[in-house]
Amino acid sequence: MNFDQADFEVRLEWGKQGVLQLAPNSDVVIVVDVLSFSTCVEIANSRGAIVYPYQWKDESATLFAQSVQAELAGDRGDQFSLSPSSLLSISAGTRLVLPSPNGASLSLATNATLILAGCLRNCRAVAIAAMQYGRNIAVVPAGERWPDDSLRPAFEDWIAAGAIVTFLNGCLSPEAQVAAIAYQGVQSNLGNLLKQCGSGQELIARGFASDVELATQLDVSDCVPMLVDGAYVNRAASIERSSNLTELR
Repeated sequence: MNFDQADFEVRLEWGKQGVLQLAPNSDVVIVVDVLSFSTCVEIANSRGAIVYPYQWKDESATLFAQSVQAELAGDRGDQFSLSPSSLLSISAGTRLVLPSPNGASLSLATNATLILAGCLRNCRAVAIAAMQYGRNIAVVPAGERWPDDSLRPAFEDWIAAGAIVTFLNGCLSPEAQVAAIAYQGVQSNLGNLLKQCGSGQELIARGFASDVELATQLDVSDCVPMLVDGAYVNRAASIERSSNLTELR
């Protein structure tokens, strides 16, 4: 059976298996993990920090951080963590290892395709950047995990993926079309819905309402997190220069 959506230029599929299915025939993969990995990466990169995704949060993460001379993100409430608000004060040049079972896992699922990190905050910027690297673009909402470690499709990732798709040119797969329609249907009430969805309610109950607020902000950032040599860096400036040169020719 064919699940690579190769007949379409803009594709969408869930989770790590989505990356594995779509990446081989895609020029770019956009990983979407709104609460909170890709929102954290966008905030950190926009402030000049470098973020190393790491799948596990165990002793190996400590060793990995040491190997790349980086700080290791801690639990929510620590100085730096998967809490987007904790990264608002991160300094330019900081090297941070950010463990995540969802967004980081997807980011590291392939090393043969260009990976970008997308969220609601940079939905337009990351879509425009992706189109400069190729026509075949895969948008992959990460989702969350149930207690048995199975994939839980997450409202926030689905809607953010749809937001990104709305800025992409090309023939959309049915999966991408439906995500875009879903986003357009809730855009006017997005802030309230993210607070009311399961992931939003979980964070608010734990005292992290500010993280939900940050993640809800729509199209407020030009940051384009790109995975380069195992770390996310902001490539927005280089893309802007490339666009300007193209316009001058």
